[in-house]
Amino acid sequence: MGPRPWTQAGSNQGESGMAGNEQYFSSTPSSQDVRRELQVTLRGRKVVVETSHGVFSGSRLDLGTSVLLRHAPEPPEHGVFLDLGCGWGPITLSLALESPESTVWAVDVNERALELTAGNAKRNGCENVHAVTPDAFAEEFPSDAGFDVIWSNPPIRIGKEALHELLMTYLPRLNHGGEAYLVVQRNLGSDSLIPWLADQLGDGFTVGKYASSKGYRVIEVLRA
Repeated sequence: MGPRPWTQAGSNQGESGMAGNEQYFSSTPSSQDVRRELQVTLRGRKVVVETSHGVFSGSRLDLGTSVLLRHAPEPPEHGVFLDLGCGWGPITLSLALESPESTVWAVDVNERALELTAGNAKRNGCENVHAVTPDAFAEEFPSDAGFDVIWSNPPIRIGKEALHELLMTYLPRLNHGGEAYLVVQRNLGSDSLIPWLADQLGDGFTVGKYASSKGYRVIEVLRA
């Protein structure tokens, strides 16, 4: 599995995610790395995290991720999980804290975002997190292995073709019985994405709308 579809992708979608004129999906942000502490509530757990410029929604928990975390079902206690486009790590931390005996892979092209995610995992006692670039993931993750859970606020703004390639790189790696939950804004194509995923993933996968809130859809992908 190659990481090429996401060589210029990033952490997220709906909100701007920009620092000055810099996009959050820069692999090496040029903006000043000014760290700040942020207290957030993730699925009922209050945590303190560190954020910075040059990453998606560095000043707050963005609305789309909040919708996903509010509606996604409880993950299993064990398994291999993926946060695709981790940013500073709210989805990663939610999975790691809720299922401490799991292994959580956090993937992003933004090196500052990965550093923040790894640091936030450490400061909140999560020893089950691996924060890596797509290239490192391809090298470290066994080619014949898969995921039991994928949660993602995917980088819609990289464009439809790049997004489709990205999703079809990782979603087919769901294990049998695995489940994925993606949050996408309605006005950025969530309703058209559902039938496209169903067609591309084919037999053995079920794709549908799981929840709707505040202009976002949570899309569910199940593998039989």
